Amino acid sequence: MQKINKFILVIIAFVTLFSACTKDVSEYNKPAIYWYSQMIKAVANGDVELADDYYSSLKGEHIGSPLLPEATLILALSHMYYEEYLLTEYFLDEYTKRYATLNQKEEADFLKIKAKYMALPSPRRDQALVSDGIKAGEKFKKDYPNSMYIAFVDTMLIQLYLGEAVLNETISDLYDRLGKPKAAAHYRNTNSQPWIVWNDVNRADSSWFRAMFEGDGTQSWYGDYVPDTVSVVSRNSNKKIEPNLPNQQKIPTKEEPREVK
Repeated sequence: MQKINKFILVIIAFVTLFSACTKDVSEYNKPAIYWYSQMIKAVANGDVELADDYYSSLKGEHIGSPLLPEATLILALSHMYYEEYLLTEYFLDEYTKRYATLNQKEEADFLKIKAKYMALPSPRRDQALVSDGIKAGEKFKKDYPNSMYIAFVDTMLIQLYLGEAVLNETISDLYDRLGKPKAAAHYRNTNSQPWIVWNDVNRADSSWFRAMFEGDGTQSWYGDYVPDTVSVVSRNSNKKIEPNLPNQQKIPTKEEPREVK
C-alpha cells in the first residue's frame, strides 16, 4: 500500500512539474482592451503569431469593438515588417472590406501594391505576381488619380514593367538558343514597352550562388556541356527528325509521289 501511495505521489509531482512548464491556460471572456493590449505586447516582442491569436480573440468576443480597425491595420503592417506579405494582404483586405473609409481604403490599396512589390526579390521567380502588381498599380492610378501616393506607385510600376520586360527577354533568349524563332519572337513582342531603351538597361545582378545555376539570363556556365538535341516535345521545332525505318525505307512526300508498279 505504501508503494502505491509513493507511486501516486511521484505521478502527481511529475504532472505538476510539466504543467508549470507549459504555456498559459487558454483565456476567454476578457474585455476588448485586454485583448488589444496583449496583441500590442506580442507585436512589440516580435511574436506576430501570438498577436494573431489575441486578434482572433478580440474579433471573436467583441465583433463590434472600435479597437478592431486599428488592430487590423497594426497586424497588416506588422506582417509586412516581417516580410509575410500574403498575411499582409489578408489583413488589408479585411480592413478594406469591414472598417476603412474612402481615404483609409486608398491607403490600404497602396499598401497592398507595396506588399506585392516587396514580395518580388527576383522577378524571374513569379511571373504571375509581377502581372498582378502591374494590374493593381494601374487600377490604383485609375481609381485615385489625385492620390498623394501616385509618385510612389509610378516608381513601383516602372520597376515592375522593367522586370516583366527583362523576364520576357530572358525567355526569348532561351528560345533563341533552342532554335525556336517563332516562340522567341512571341515573347519578345509580348507586353513590349517602347519607352525602354535596352542599351541603357542593366540586368539585375544575382547573388553568386544563384548565378552559378542561372547565369545572367542570357547564358549559363554549364551551357557548353549540354548536348545539342532536337526537342521531341514541341512540334514547332525548326529541325526535322528523320526516323530510321527498316530496310532504309524512305517516306514519300508530296514532291515525291509513291511509284505505282
